[in-house]
Amino acid sequence: MHVSGVLAMLLVGILAGWLAHMITGGRGGLLGNLLIGLLGSIIGGFLANILGIGFYGIVGSTVVSTVGAIILLAIFGAANRRSV
Repeated sequence: MHVSGVLAMLLVGILAGWLAHMITGGRGGLLGNLLIGLLGSIIGGFLANILGIGFYGIVGSTVVSTVGAIILLAIFGAANRRSV
């Protein structure tokens, strides 16, 4: 992977994590958004593949990553509520 691909992946991860936090009402710093976004891209890509949904380019990757990040934050939220 070229440097530009890595930078694009990091930017999509940060943006997806930030969008997910904005949608769910949570807060996260730069590293938190990056981590949530990158993990969300794995979850979102896996689910899109299972459902047969194609996504292309930066916009498609950002949407799929954001959906995955929202799912991840929902799972974390449910786990935190259950453990309290």
